[in-house]
Parts: sequence; C-alpha cells; structure tokens
Amino acid sequence: MRWVSRFKEIDRVRCSTFTATGKIMGKSLIFTLIVLTAALIPASQQVFAAALTTDGIVSDTKCGRIHLPGKTDAQCIQECLKDKASYALVVGANVYTLAGKQETIAPFACKHVKVVGTVKELMLTVISIHEMKQ
Repeated sequence: MRWVSRFKEIDRVRCSTFTATGKIMGKSLIFTLIVLTAALIPASQQVFAAALTTDGIVSDTKCGRIHLPGKTDAQCIQECLKDKASYALVVGANVYTLAGKQETIAPFACKHVKVVGTVKELMLTVISIHEMKQ
C-alpha cells in the first residue's frame, strides 16, 4: 500500500507541474497574439487607403466651395489658412482635405488641378498635383 500512495503523490506533482506550465504557456500565447494584432493594425489601415486620381478646385476646409463675399477666392483661402484651416480639394459635392506639404499645394490655390494620391474617408494624401490645362 505504501507504494500506491507514493505513485499517487508523483501523479499529483506531475499534474500540478503540467497545470502551472499550461497556464504559463497560455499567458505567453495570449501575449503573443496581442502583440501581433497590435503590429498588424497599422498595416491593415494602410491597405484600406484607396488610390485616387481626380481633378477639382483647390480651396480650404473652412469655406469649401463657397467663399466669403467681398473678397477674392485667393484672399479668402489665405485668411482661412491663418485661422487653422487646411487646403482642400473641391470635387463636385465632395470636399477632400488635402494632406501633404503645404508649400507643394500652396501655388495651386483657386486653380483647377489634377491630384494623384490615396484617399481614406475624406482625407486625400497628395502624391502629385498638377494644374489642369483649360
């Protein structure tokens, strides 16, 4: 009988060791999945940014299509930019906020342009911008 109780003791120790190792392995697996998920979120967001080539009028995000009366469109855009507005591209009824170097976009204010970029929601990241020939 003594040897039977000895085997029960060994089995109990083996099971508790396995359970502790299993808990550790489970925690490390969960941690690994969390880290991988966090690493893949920015990559998946970049995938959903669609390429876009479009033309429209460069304006600002404050006024959009309709500028203040009594001023030229160029003057209105400059004043709105001083009030923390951003450059925008008016395409029909849509107004896209232009993301990119301001000094690249600035010469095209109030002009009809062709823009190549990536769009996510109503944010258009400018890759290239060129004035359209009339």
